[in-house]
Amino acid sequence: MSEFFLELFSEEIPSSLQKNLRVDLLNNFEKLFNEKIISFKKSSSYSTPNRAIVVFKGLQKQVVIKSEEIKGPNINAPEVALEGFMRSNNINKKDLYKKNIDKGEFYFFKTKTKRLNTHDLLEESIPLILLKIQWKKSMKWGEFDLNWGRPLKSVLAVFDKKKLIFDFHHISSSNSTFIDKEFEEKKKIFHDFNSYEKFFQKEGIIINQDKRKIIIEKEFKKILTKKNLKIKDNDKLIDEVVNLTDKPHILECSFDKKFLSIPKEILILTMQSHQKYFPLFSKKDEITNEFLVVANNKDKKGLIKTGNERVVEARLSDAEFFWNKDKSQNLVKKISELKSMNFFKGLGTYFDKVQRMRKLGALISDELLISKEKVELSASICKTDLMSESVGEFPELQGVMGGYLSQAQGFDKDIVDAIKEQYLPIGLDSAIPKKPYNITLSITDKIDTLVGFFGVNEKPSSSKDPYALRRTALGIIRIIIENKRDLKIRDLISYSSNIYLDQGFNFSNNTLQKDILNFLKDRFKYYLKEKNIRHDIIEATSNVFNLNTISTVFEKAKSLNKVINKTTGEDIVSSYKRASNILYSEVKDISKDLTNSTDPGIFKNDFEKDLFKKINELRKYFSGISKTQNFDDTLVLLSTAKKEIFAFFDNVKVNDDNEIVKKNRLELINFFCKTYENFIDFRLIKDIND
Repeated sequence: MSEFFLELFSEEIPSSLQKNLRVDLLNNFEKLFNEKIISFKKSSSYSTPNRAIVVFKGLQKQVVIKSEEIKGPNINAPEVALEGFMRSNNINKKDLYKKNIDKGEFYFFKTKTKRLNTHDLLEESIPLILLKIQWKKSMKWGEFDLNWGRPLKSVLAVFDKKKLIFDFHHISSSNSTFIDKEFEEKKKIFHDFNSYEKFFQKEGIIINQDKRKIIIEKEFKKILTKKNLKIKDNDKLIDEVVNLTDKPHILECSFDKKFLSIPKEILILTMQSHQKYFPLFSKKDEITNEFLVVANNKDKKGLIKTGNERVVEARLSDAEFFWNKDKSQNLVKKISELKSMNFFKGLGTYFDKVQRMRKLGALISDELLISKEKVELSASICKTDLMSESVGEFPELQGVMGGYLSQAQGFDKDIVDAIKEQYLPIGLDSAIPKKPYNITLSITDKIDTLVGFFGVNEKPSSSKDPYALRRTALGIIRIIIENKRDLKIRDLISYSSNIYLDQGFNFSNNTLQKDILNFLKDRFKYYLKEKNIRHDIIEATSNVFNLNTISTVFEKAKSLNKVINKTTGEDIVSSYKRASNILYSEVKDISKDLTNSTDPGIFKNDFEKDLFKKINELRKYFSGISKTQNFDDTLVLLSTAKKEIFAFFDNVKVNDDNEIVKKNRLELINFFCKTYENFIDFRLIKDIND
């Protein structure tokens, strides 16, 4: 058993590319060894900003490929088929023999037993594997043809403590690598990964990214405990700084407290997104003037700390200037400036958009019983922050800055909060607007966007969604479901379309409403899937999808999903399936053959009467339930009908000799099935025996 060790040394590879590189390297080599039936005990991949490493331990030096019998064409097959078989296997006719099997007589040949040396395989395969690496972004440099994340400088390749010899584009492999990434002068020979890792550890370089992460998190914890402060959970940023460093050292930094008067989102964005720093918060979630920096070297003279503090203060000084300038400008007066900012080609300006939002929001306000004047005012000024210097510098803060600016200018709190949350939710796990005014503005914005883009046929394709319309639609779905507040979405879409027409925008999409309905239905199914709803329940629910009852339909799906594999669910499904199977086997076209009317006067026994009584009990219940009904209770009630329906089928002959009696019994069964289908389309729910 031997070790295979590969290092790729390059100029600094961005954090976003390192993980994919590690995964690709590991997967491609594992695939190679599995295909060649070469066993290994352990495999690992690592990276630093300049180095990508893959290691296989306990790797077979050699593998014996046993002789194998290969079946060829039938002996009566055309000669051309036999020639093709021999050519593809590089054999002659003398290598063939005939053999009878179940399907007739065929040509066969036996492969020779051979030994495959792992050393030779690696020398042959490594260049091919490296060519398969998938880069999200790559580059060429000099006169070389190689596409790589960053300029590749050397390839170290060792197997069984011996170097592997091959060429990869302009680079010849060796058993050495640069030990100084800054100067790239000195090189050192390595024969195994253990000595390689230990050497760099003495130099302060941690090759293993998982170890670097532990070091960083351990040091964070120590500092935060000492200061009685905390950082916000940010796994993405931690992973990023782990990949940006190979000698991580934590620096405690601070900025002038005067900048705490700036909106905290600006402070956070400046430090986290722009500088990759970690702002510190009090236990009460108040931001402080302190932050942590993950440096890539010890800061013996304090110069790195000073430099980072200067960078932050310079950026915050700019932000402070923009903020003070913006908050002094009247938002109402800035509405007209939106005429100079295009929303989208064919959909007018942002001024046009806010006028549409005013009208659409007023319609929702009637439904939610909130102030129409507040809704119209919030819609009018909600996009004015796009004209501000702050959003120009920090575009990620649009909406949020609008909230701060409206607050600074004394607008009502309902209006301020609505503007702050107008873009929420921004993903499947992000917060959603919960207050009526916030809901109204967010829904209004999203429906106007959907109607507009679908109207000019800028719909997402299967692979592309450049305008994030799927996220927009999912936002509407989430707001409705998670607030348990159904809205007349179909009417809002229709009204929104008319507002566009009133503004003079003519849509080329003649199936606008249908397209948006199907799009929202698709997002609804996606949402159910993410909530781990069973596939057949998703299909059954979607089949009765109604834009105006999204929340209600979801609650039904959720309740059914909870009990589907329990006694309650099994009783419901078995009852419905027993009835529907008989019904659909006897009646070809229910809509034509049945009248949806059952005559109790024709009943011949108590089993018919009991079932009829039970159905009426269920239907009376359905007619009286409210929108806030707990559907868990509904399902329990549906399950109780098993007694009557099973007793009916066990004791009553549906195919009675009297055609009138037979039809009446089929009408009764149909009455039962329709009652169940009033809840959800049970036709699409799988039976336990399916």
